[in-house]
Amino acid sequence: MGDSRVFMEPRGNPSRTGAGIISRIRLENFMCHSSLQIDFGEWVNFITGQNGSGKSAILTALCIAFGSRAKGTQRASSLKDFIKTGCSYAVVLVEIKNQGEDAFKPDIYGDLIIIERKITEATSSTVLKDRQGRKVAHRKDELRELVEHFNFFFKATLLQQVNDLLQSIRGQLDAANAIVDELESSIRPILKELDDLQRKIKSMEHVEEISQQVQQLKKKLAWSWVYDVDKQIEEQGAKLEKLKDRIPTCQAKIDRQVVKVEELTRCLLEKKSQIACMMEKTSEVRKMKDELQHSLSLATKERLELEEEHTRKANFVRKMVKRVKSLEQQIYDIQAQHVKNTQAEESEIEEQLKRLEDEVDTANLSLERLKEEDNVLSDKLSNSMNIIKEISTEIEENERKYHDICSHVCDLQQHRTNKVTAFGGERVINLLRAIERHHRKFRRPPVGPIGAHVTLVNGDAWALALEHAIGRLLNAFIVTDHKDSHLLRECAKEANYHNLQIIIYDFSTPKLNIPNHMLPRTNHPTTLSVIHTDNPTIANVLVDMGSVERQVLVKDYEVGKSVAFDQRISNLKEVYTLEGYKMFSRGSVQTVLPPSKKIRTARLCSSIEDEINSFKKEASKVQELAQQGGRKKRDAEEALQDLQSRVQNVKRQCRDASRDLMSKQLKLQDIKTTHAAEASSDMAPDVNDLHQEILKLKEEIDEKEALLEKFRVKMTDAEVKASNLKLSFENLCGSAKGDVDAFEGVEHQVLNVEEDLHSAETEKAHYEGVMHKKVLPDIKEAEAQYKDLQLTRQESCKKASIICPESEVQALGGCSESTPEQLSAKLSRLMQRLQHENQRYAESIDDLRVMYEKKERKIRRKQQTYEDFREKLNACQKALDLRWSKFQRNATLLKRQLTWQFNGHLRKKGISGHIKVNYEQKTLSVEVKMPQDASNNTVRDTRGLSGGERSFSTLCFALALHEMTEAPFRAMDEFDVFMDAVSRKISLDTLVDFAVAQGSQWIFITPHDISMVRGGEKIKKQQMAAPRL
Repeated sequence: MGDSRVFMEPRGNPSRTGAGIISRIRLENFMCHSSLQIDFGEWVNFITGQNGSGKSAILTALCIAFGSRAKGTQRASSLKDFIKTGCSYAVVLVEIKNQGEDAFKPDIYGDLIIIERKITEATSSTVLKDRQGRKVAHRKDELRELVEHFNFFFKATLLQQVNDLLQSIRGQLDAANAIVDELESSIRPILKELDDLQRKIKSMEHVEEISQQVQQLKKKLAWSWVYDVDKQIEEQGAKLEKLKDRIPTCQAKIDRQVVKVEELTRCLLEKKSQIACMMEKTSEVRKMKDELQHSLSLATKERLELEEEHTRKANFVRKMVKRVKSLEQQIYDIQAQHVKNTQAEESEIEEQLKRLEDEVDTANLSLERLKEEDNVLSDKLSNSMNIIKEISTEIEENERKYHDICSHVCDLQQHRTNKVTAFGGERVINLLRAIERHHRKFRRPPVGPIGAHVTLVNGDAWALALEHAIGRLLNAFIVTDHKDSHLLRECAKEANYHNLQIIIYDFSTPKLNIPNHMLPRTNHPTTLSVIHTDNPTIANVLVDMGSVERQVLVKDYEVGKSVAFDQRISNLKEVYTLEGYKMFSRGSVQTVLPPSKKIRTARLCSSIEDEINSFKKEASKVQELAQQGGRKKRDAEEALQDLQSRVQNVKRQCRDASRDLMSKQLKLQDIKTTHAAEASSDMAPDVNDLHQEILKLKEEIDEKEALLEKFRVKMTDAEVKASNLKLSFENLCGSAKGDVDAFEGVEHQVLNVEEDLHSAETEKAHYEGVMHKKVLPDIKEAEAQYKDLQLTRQESCKKASIICPESEVQALGGCSESTPEQLSAKLSRLMQRLQHENQRYAESIDDLRVMYEKKERKIRRKQQTYEDFREKLNACQKALDLRWSKFQRNATLLKRQLTWQFNGHLRKKGISGHIKVNYEQKTLSVEVKMPQDASNNTVRDTRGLSGGERSFSTLCFALALHEMTEAPFRAMDEFDVFMDAVSRKISLDTLVDFAVAQGSQWIFITPHDISMVRGGEKIKKQQMAAPRL
């Protein structure tokens, strides 16, 4: 393919080598021949004979012998048609010379190849034999190889073979590119797997980070327990010091009470000695007093006994009542006694409790005030957020309306330039162009879109109503049959117009004439009456498919309901209002459908400009509303930000106040609990025994009160006698009043001192009990806890040191900011997360990295291999493009050579011509200019020539082609038809000269006389026998 001369240089002279020359043909029961044998010369062979003598059957037999099909000979439709009538088989035997350097497999066939084709009614067979008649091959592939070797059925200038070869190579390159593309696409899943592996590795690295965090948390947690025990030890030590500080205080109180007891004992002794001295001084007076006292006692014995008994019983009753009350309050009295005994401590605790209660009340009031303020601000914040949400919704709705209106205005502007686009947009334009390109394939050109062929009558008032009534049909196309429907669907796919509505309707149907009795009986217009179309098919489709003659149009909604539901109009299907409401009834069901929001305008309107201006004004209003909403939203958002900051501030204050209140409440509760525990340790009364005692006392009280009534009478009599004696005693006492008063004063002092002494001894015993029962046991218990904490600290420190040294935890930042519980919770969360991540990935990260590197190396090798394939394919593509350009150049040169040789043969009769070859459209045209044509007009169609001129031109064209091709033998049948004697003479001379000069074997068949052909050793003439009548 590298040299353009490859198509013009002969490969050798077959006449000299003898390869591929037909030496003999023998026919048996073939067409009109029962038995025929003809020997051919190596150069020029003329076969003449009358019409019907079987001349053309020889060429047909050659074609059949070389493997041609029956239809390829244009003489029969099947091979059995070549069998002579009345016979059951036919045989064609051809002998071909196989000598020289161009011989076909000479070591197998020798110097002669025999092809035998046998045809029967059912089958046909081909056998290849050598000179001795031995069967060598019977496969068609062998015959095809032989034919291609000798180029018996050459394809013109071999351009077709080269073209097919180049196309085959191009196809193979495309296939190879497709394979490489497929191979490259086959590694994409592996690349995806690599990406997945890389993501897994990153996730596993994250898991390692989590594992490291877990280890760090374990170390921190181990030492956190140590630090926590240190804090407890410190707190316990402070508590122990505080408890030890109570020993001196309690001992000081005991010492004070001891000193007080000693002083009171000394004072009591002094008073008793003083009383003894005073008794000696007043012994005489006392004796007289004793006598009077004895007299008085004798006189008032009865009274005193009665009085004492009455008093005793009354006192006993009062004591029992008091005892009942005291028993009911004994728990509180015991607590009061305990408070009295520990008055100093109780006073301090009460003051502390009162102070804490005041602080708790103050904190509670502050918290309630902050909560109320928080609730008010939260309500305001919620209202503000709702307002902003409503404003945002309004803005979005206005923006959506604005975009919809702008989009609709663009559509209307497009419809203004081309009305057809209103019924499908650019898709319908592309569809109409596709229909125009394929219009010859349609039986009848499609009609559509329907809306482009429909106009309104008397203005655009009903445009919106008609859009709701027949809008679904306005985009449809109409075809005449199913074949056109399929073809239109293909055009729609080509135009990317999916879901095209196609209506099949007979175009030959005349326009329907609807009688009045089939129309709705109403004064309102129908859809059919307000539209106009010049196409009867469209009108019929609207009637048959849309029922436009039964759709009534009304202006008012109420009128529409009356027409649709109340008037019961016959032949009425639907009612449409100006606004687009659809009303209809089916049986007893009445239905009203609102206008569709998607339909904003009517596509059938003629005044599109007014509608565009109207929508532009509406768009301006909607845009202004959206801008106003934006300003409102910005103001509301600023106010919302202020509210949020205030709410956050109040919430922070609430949290601080709540924490403060909680801490104070806990402190108060701790003090109360401690105080109650200390108080309860000294008292444990039996409440049930007290209740039983109260019941017994109440019964005794009732009995004693009955006895008191009896003693009151006796007391009255004894009181008179006692008063007299008492008067005498008073007189005596008056005389010795000073001494008696002094004695009684000292005696009274003795009683007070005894009471104070008893009280001091009681307090001393109380503080000694507190010391031995409370303070010292608490100190002992605290010391035991302190020792336990120290042991715990040693164990925790030992365990933590096993996990890691303390310096490592300090290097990690310490763990003072978090408690052990917090660290433990965080560690649990990380452990759960780590376990979850480990369950997700069964492989280890090292296995994943090894797998990733292995797959990456494999992919890199494949990618490198595919890149090498691609480079080689690109090189092949460049070489193919270079050869294709050379092929195009050679084709152009051969086309010029053909014209030049064609003119060379025509000049023998003074004719000139030109041959035009179009390789792209695979067409060939011949132009001939005759010398006798004075107009100098060129005949572009050979049918405009006479029969002889056309035969001569055809012969010249054939010789020009023969000169550009090569084959062992060539044959021409009836080449001189319609020629006059002069043209035949020129043609025969030209043929003989050309055949002799060409050097191939030639077979000429003609029914005419060839005596004018000069003889020679290279020319052989044979006459066929006349046909039998």
